[in-house]
Amino acid sequence: MKEGIVILILMGPMGCGKTTLGRLLSARLGWPFLDGDDFHSRQSVEKMRAGIALTDEDRFPWLDRLALEIRDRLARGRPTIVACSALKQAYRDLLGVDQTSVATVYLKGDYELLHRRIQERRHAYMNPELLRSQLETLEEPRGGLCVDIALSCEEIIQTIMEFLFLEKS
Repeated sequence: MKEGIVILILMGPMGCGKTTLGRLLSARLGWPFLDGDDFHSRQSVEKMRAGIALTDEDRFPWLDRLALEIRDRLARGRPTIVACSALKQAYRDLLGVDQTSVATVYLKGDYELLHRRIQERRHAYMNPELLRSQLETLEEPRGGLCVDIALSCEEIIQTIMEFLFLEKS
């Protein structure tokens, strides 16, 4: 494995496949999977369900909770896969992304593909109307891995595995 990576954050806007790929990667690697959505407050969940975009003031307590969990897992040397939108560089900084011990995989797709995927799925509270605001908020990460979500799940997993140097094609 690439030396130093302990936390792998699958990031990107809604519909990019963070949870699906996180679960598949978790099964492949045997690493635990954390869904960042599980760290949202009830108030934030209700806002998103109503189609109201979260503000930084809404997001920072959520990110603080997730960052605490990441720091704990880093301290214990416990490799973990995390699904988190991590849309802004400031959010990634708060989560401890250094592209060494905490690395990102940016799951990148265009609006049309993301929108189509969102229409085809059921999410407990993520209102499809939030996609545009997420894309407007998104600051593409520096470093890490960028993967086109138009690829199949297996191709994306293979690309991530190669990034981690666990498998070569």
